[in-house]
Amino acid sequence: MTYASILPRILQTGAGASQQIPQILASLCCSRPLIITDRMMVELGYAQRICDALTSQGLNADVFYDTVPEPTVASIQAGVAVARDGGYDSIIALGGGSPIDSAKAIGILARFGGVMRDYKFPRNVTESGLPIIAIPTTAGTGSEVTRFTIITDEQSDEKMLCVGAGFMPVAALVDYELTLSLPPRVTADTGIDALTHAIEAYVSKKANLFSDAQALAAMRLIGPNLRQVYHHGDDRDAREAVMLGSTLAGLAFSSASVALVHGMSRPIGAFFHVPHGLSNAMLLPAVTAYSIPSAQRRYADCARAMGVATSSDSDDFAVEKLLVELEAINRELNVPTPAAFGIDREQFFALMPTMASQALASGSPGNNPRVPSEAEMVELYRNLW
Repeated sequence: MTYASILPRILQTGAGASQQIPQILASLCCSRPLIITDRMMVELGYAQRICDALTSQGLNADVFYDTVPEPTVASIQAGVAVARDGGYDSIIALGGGSPIDSAKAIGILARFGGVMRDYKFPRNVTESGLPIIAIPTTAGTGSEVTRFTIITDEQSDEKMLCVGAGFMPVAALVDYELTLSLPPRVTADTGIDALTHAIEAYVSKKANLFSDAQALAAMRLIGPNLRQVYHHGDDRDAREAVMLGSTLAGLAFSSASVALVHGMSRPIGAFFHVPHGLSNAMLLPAVTAYSIPSAQRRYADCARAMGVATSSDSDDFAVEKLLVELEAINRELNVPTPAAFGIDREQFFALMPTMASQALASGSPGNNPRVPSEAEMVELYRNLW
């Protein structure tokens, strides 16, 4: 059996990688980029830093900064209108997962037209849109190296998963220095998101030798450093480790896919506007406990890679330690329950069947080592409360 791994053409990592943007554009024969980002990146001066790097080499770029934290059909269409009318030959996606996901969708729609629902899974999008150079500013989503984007249909409150090589950036510049100023909450949510990517890729039914190597390496980097970057955001070594771990986790799940945590997480985000990484964090301990009986050895490997179990621990003991660690991370990083987040109980319970149905339709639960029925997902949601 063979496994396909779709990767960016260029992957540049390390301090100052984002400043290599002029050289990257030249190597791609591009000279008219549109920067797609968000208001925070403009306010922090990150967008201007990219513009200055371009100007120093005689290049100019326009900036579209009206992306939203959880991209919607409407926010994408606004960007498509700008991208279509400006004569751009490339897109620089600057920011966390939301601007990068937005840029992926805009790049496809600007070139091929249609509406976002036309590109929803199970369609495999192989068309190449405007080439995207992704510059992540959070260590979490791994979107800079994945063939996925997630866009919310605000009419139905559905988070649409869109998949295919057409969504893969042609270049990713992974510069951990851009994460040094991240606040603790964002650091926690994105860091647990990256850890979830690594764990789910490793236990996925689509796991393979390539994804296993990336997932285990990601867990070795993220596990010992996640608390450190939360409490000491200026620790450059820890930031670099988590940033690289996030990218490796992205490579892993782009090859092996995510599983039940992500499937159940997306509807929580869509209906209740919970940040994606945070809804993953809410679910990770409970879904792991549910799934362990069908992949005990794999979850034990995760515990060892994260440094919470040793090679001499039995698999039984290792998975016990893993569950204790996941609960401890959530406590230390102040991950709230749905109730503590402020979600209305009556609405949450009323929507559980719909959320379970949408989760199943996304395809992600089918990759889980233990595949739940809709009724079992409803029970997991109920216990999550």
